[in-house]
Formats: sequence, C-alpha cells, structure tokens
Amino acid sequence: MAKVEDCPGFETFGKDVQMAREAVGLSRRELAEQINIDPRYLANIELEETIPSMPVVIQLIKICKLPFARYFNPETIGKMSDERQRVSHKLQLCPEKYLPIVEATIDGAIKLEE
Repeated sequence: MAKVEDCPGFETFGKDVQMAREAVGLSRRELAEQINIDPRYLANIELEETIPSMPVVIQLIKICKLPFARYFNPETIGKMSDERQRVSHKLQLCPEKYLPIVEATIDGAIKLEE
C-alpha cells in the first residue's frame, strides 16, 4: 500500500472520503460493504494513513462523488483556494433540487461585491 507522502495530489484524500461519505449519509461499514473492503481498512484510508489500490480509489471517487482531477491532475485545481475546492466539492454533493437555492445565494453574494 502506498503512503500519502508518495502520492502527490492525495494529501487530502482520506479526509475528503470521510467528509463525502458523511455527506451522502453512509456509515463507514455501509461504504466498506459497497466496495467490498473491511471497515477498518476504510478507517485507515480516512485517517490518511494509506492510499488504497486503484480499483478502490476509483470506487471511492465514484460513490463519494469526489473530484477526479483533484487527485490525478492536481495542477488543474491547484490554483483554487482550499475553501473554493471545498465549496466546489460540496456543490457536487448537493441534491439537484437545492441548486436553485445555492445559485440564488451565490448571486446575492456576487451582488454584495458590486
């Protein structure tokens, strides 16, 4: 298993998985069962101790709706602040029916700056 320090772009992978798992309402056990791994292994991933195999990474990215480019092409989002990256990820997790509320809020914030 690879260590985080050996995989540039994966520095926040574990925390991202945990945050996304909680946002989609899955327990650690439920997510582990979906991708056929032990919940303790998932806990190790979330605690940023290890980077899983490529098939597990891909399944976690798909199920947790994580931004693929963040891990495999970090230069593309490297110019974004951490806060902007978090908000962007949360937007991906947001149910479609709430997007009009989010958009109206953003429009209001933009108008405040004008």
